[in-house]
Amino acid sequence: MADGTFAALLLIGGLLDMNANHCGTAEGCLGRSEVAPRIAISGGEVLERQASVAGELYVRYDFGHHNGPFGHAIGFSVGENGELWLGAGQTWKVDFGRSPFYTELHAMTGLYEPNGGFDLGGPIEFRSGIEVGYENKAGWRYSLSYDHRSNLEIYSQNPGIETVQARVSIPLR
Repeated sequence: MADGTFAALLLIGGLLDMNANHCGTAEGCLGRSEVAPRIAISGGEVLERQASVAGELYVRYDFGHHNGPFGHAIGFSVGENGELWLGAGQTWKVDFGRSPFYTELHAMTGLYEPNGGFDLGGPIEFRSGIEVGYENKAGWRYSLSYDHRSNLEIYSQNPGIETVQARVSIPLR
């Protein structure tokens, strides 16, 4: 799944969720709902593919509202070798029944600067992935995430990278 699979799953799953759970409401299919904004901090490693294994720190801010089932987020990462990524996009969270376990998909478009580190082929890079985690009663989330970054072949070089991270997400309200 090292391509646009997570982004496609977010779109398809989110649209099905929207049709089943949001379109029949007074707010409509993409009606705005308030949620707690949150900050997520992740640390992990870029997996060896064409890039060398290296650490990465990733911070994501989830805004305090959804439109239908879709959340909105911005993210920033710094790689061990100087790589920088800044992007924005959507999230879609699915709870496992009434349990505290969940999964969340994200798809984001961003700007990438190799800064002397691994070159992904161009400045526009897409990041999509999945996290699986546990949310406690105070709203703190603890998860493992896997994501992929590439330029979807809009440039002649598209090596792509995958990252595995441990994440803590803190509600801000």
